[in-house]
Amino acid sequence: MSESVTPTSATANSLGYGPVKTLAVRLNESTRAQLDIIAQLNDRTVTDEIRLALEAWIEKTKSDPSVLQRAEAVRAEIEREAATKRDAIASIFESGSAQPKTSPRGKSSSG
Repeated sequence: MSESVTPTSATANSLGYGPVKTLAVRLNESTRAQLDIIAQLNDRTVTDEIRLALEAWIEKTKSDPSVLQRAEAVRAEIEREAATKRDAIASIFESGSAQPKTSPRGKSSSG
């Protein structure tokens, strides 16, 4: 699979998607032929069929209890990492940053 940013397409925007990214997916011939037929039967493009299928899969995944549990664990880890970084920044910049650093002779190093 490859992914690239492309200008927004009229089809995607007409469906209310806003800015879009292109995603190339490699399919075997049989799957692609079935997808082509399904799109034709539904009077949609293959892209629209794929988009609808992915949206349905995402909605299904959002309600999967095991995925929700893993998402909470990831969210907690992100929060821990963010707190560590906030503390690091605070210790670097909030401890006397208002005062110019002085050289050993007592002169300001900024001038």
